[in-house]
Amino acid sequence: MRIDAHQHYWSIERGDYGWITPEIPVLYRDFLPEDMEPHFINHQLDGTIVVQAAATLAETDYLLELSETTDSIIGVVAWLDLADPHYRSHYEKFASHPKFVGFRVMIQEMSDANAVLEPHFVEALTFFAEQDVPVDLLVVSHQLEPVVLLLEKVPGLRAVIDHIAKPRIREGVVEPWQSQMQQIASHPNIFCKLSGMVTEADHNNWKPSDFSAYISGVLEWFGPQRVMFGSDWPVCLLAATYNEVIEILQEAIPASWSEAERERLFGLNAKEFYKL
Repeated sequence: MRIDAHQHYWSIERGDYGWITPEIPVLYRDFLPEDMEPHFINHQLDGTIVVQAAATLAETDYLLELSETTDSIIGVVAWLDLADPHYRSHYEKFASHPKFVGFRVMIQEMSDANAVLEPHFVEALTFFAEQDVPVDLLVVSHQLEPVVLLLEKVPGLRAVIDHIAKPRIREGVVEPWQSQMQQIASHPNIFCKLSGMVTEADHNNWKPSDFSAYISGVLEWFGPQRVMFGSDWPVCLLAATYNEVIEILQEAIPASWSEAERERLFGLNAKEFYKL
């Protein structure tokens, strides 16, 4: 089963994508299932995990509704505000939908990532850990220290680090991202998405070799059982085509990897993590 574990759909007229502006023309249009269809054919994809791109409950409702008429959407990662006293009721509403597979915490948008260590946040994630709910963590490399501490406080959390935690690929910086990701990988319930890398590189002048150290590191630390391919389409179009995103990853996979291990990266791990 081949799965793209991280992509987005949006309709600009809905009005809750404030980060997508006319100044970003490549993204400032609707991206809907029919636009994704050529990639399903070209790469023999069986389905995708569609991830929230707006910090609103309404957008999650929109994606879940879209999934009802789109067979290729096999899972929707929702948005929840864990600071909202009613987050459990919002979760219960979403969880009643058959294609809800988890939610995403947008640490990237926090002015101070240490907010994840506050008691109400730890309590909320402890609840979801007890329920074994999959959680996506959107985090930038300079925010990893609080995430390391968070996982020590909530060791049973089933989570996946989106976009390999957005290291400074453009500058070729590896530390302290490397050491912190190794610590994160020591938690057996934490996975990592090999996604969103091209947009952290030089958009116009990247080379496949720019990503090698980052990809090989993630594959080594998390192993073939806890990594997932995600295109981050259409956001990836800022720097690369869908085909180029896949080619970058395929070139970096160790030659020693078996076909079974490649199948885990390109689908089976996502199927198991999200309980599809």
